Amino acid sequence: MTNIGDFNAGHGAEAVGLRNLKAVHWNLEAPRLYEEALARAEGLLARGGALVATTGSHTGRSPKDKFVVRDASTEAEIWWDNNGAITPEQFETLYQDFLTQAEGRELFAQDLYGGADPAHRVKARVFTEFAWHSLFIRNLLIRPARSEIAAYVPDLTIIDLPSFQADPARHGCRSKTVIAIDFARKLVLIGGSAYAGEMKKSVFTYLNYILPGQGVMPMHCSANAALDAEGGSAVFFGLSGTGKTTLSNDSSRQLLGDDEHGWSPEGIFNFEGGCYAKTIRLSRNAEPEIYATTERFGTVMENVVIDPLSRVPDFDDASLTENTRCAYPLDFIANASSTGRAAHPKNIVMLTCDAFGVMPPIAKLTGAEAMYHFLSGYTAKVAGTERGLTGPEATFSTCFGAPFMPRHPSTYGNLLRDLIAKHDVDCWLVNTGWTGGGVGTGRRMPIRVTRRLLGAALDGSLSKTEFRRDPYFGFAVPVSVPGVEPHVLVPYKTWQNKAAFAETATRLVSMFKENFKRFEAHVDDDVKAAEPSAQAIAA
Repeated sequence: MTNIGDFNAGHGAEAVGLRNLKAVHWNLEAPRLYEEALARAEGLLARGGALVATTGSHTGRSPKDKFVVRDASTEAEIWWDNNGAITPEQFETLYQDFLTQAEGRELFAQDLYGGADPAHRVKARVFTEFAWHSLFIRNLLIRPARSEIAAYVPDLTIIDLPSFQADPARHGCRSKTVIAIDFARKLVLIGGSAYAGEMKKSVFTYLNYILPGQGVMPMHCSANAALDAEGGSAVFFGLSGTGKTTLSNDSSRQLLGDDEHGWSPEGIFNFEGGCYAKTIRLSRNAEPEIYATTERFGTVMENVVIDPLSRVPDFDDASLTENTRCAYPLDFIANASSTGRAAHPKNIVMLTCDAFGVMPPIAKLTGAEAMYHFLSGYTAKVAGTERGLTGPEATFSTCFGAPFMPRHPSTYGNLLRDLIAKHDVDCWLVNTGWTGGGVGTGRRMPIRVTRRLLGAALDGSLSKTEFRRDPYFGFAVPVSVPGVEPHVLVPYKTWQNKAAFAETATRLVSMFKENFKRFEAHVDDDVKAAEPSAQAIAA
């Protein structure tokens, strides 16, 4: 086996069982990875310098193909209603078949960190079959100083082989695609998918498993902080497509990260060292910071269509998928934090993409209401973020990240409730979905409206305004906000058909109530009382 690059010679590929490899390329940086990717015809060079790759049939995550080893250590710890299970024997068979698949191949390895707080980080070593995957994960996680590599010993190892085809009968999985996690062995196997996001979400899943035991709340959120110490930080919960990345990129505030953070007794910290932004219909005017990253050497663009001659990206082209993406190091954003850490948040924002178009653009939540909506996790899955999804679909994804939550939602909900109370945090529910009607009749909430409302929430002025009670959901909605048309704050006024609005809102309330039945045994009475009620509808 030939080893190329810097690594801990005493803890190489053999430590995880990889054998008879042609070569391992260790910790290569962007220029070398570009050379390797282009030489292997893995991607194309776009005008401006980004590397463009496609992912084949998998243009989003495959949550139904994700499995956790069910053994004595996980039996009572994992939320099995939400996580697929395989036996230790099935995982071992899968593992040995992965090792066989890797024989004779050249692999790329990156030694990285998940977690900006040294007290709560995980050392994640990622082996990939593709050079562009190695650049992707190098962009997305935290890159150690070169001097730290010689003594690096991983806490978690990921082996990513898109060429591997799983056998459901042999491996206990569902299809030829598999994402298998053995928490006891601290090992993740990803096969049958070239979608690079599976790697970063595997690190997130691992942190979601281990951090609650350390008193740290793992969060599927973006985060930013005021430029002055008094302004405090803000956390933005939300699933893909709800605006986490876009809304946290605010030139008037410092960006911590766009997707995954922890909340410890010391404050909040980013899990990652990069961003993974959606680029479909990306606009230089609306999102200048993100747009600029697509014109930089080192950025990886995923499933973005480019002109074959000019190599100029067409961000309006969704012929491959709606889930086009770019992955770039955090320092590509001018106002990004160099530490990835900030003080305790003063505001929590729960982002929802309301596909029905009946929720207001912003509402202020009590602590009990925040717990209710965190556990509910109402949003709409947006086309392309999961395989087979072609249009928005209303869903309830608890903790705004059910696919990545190995433990029961009450574990995370109780941690969040206690932190909100301890630090006196203002909580907001923000709808970035539809207004004036649901999907097909209404329109997406204008981003300028959302930014204006968020600005007022984060600077503290919105808390001081007059509020009304929403007649369907019961939470507090501002009566007026400078710069926002008053009717936008009252959803039924944006609908032409008022009877259709009432019917749709009532139906969504019923969905909330039905969904929350599974959590009623795990919450206090004040949280149960926060759900939409028949009395509220009658009002």
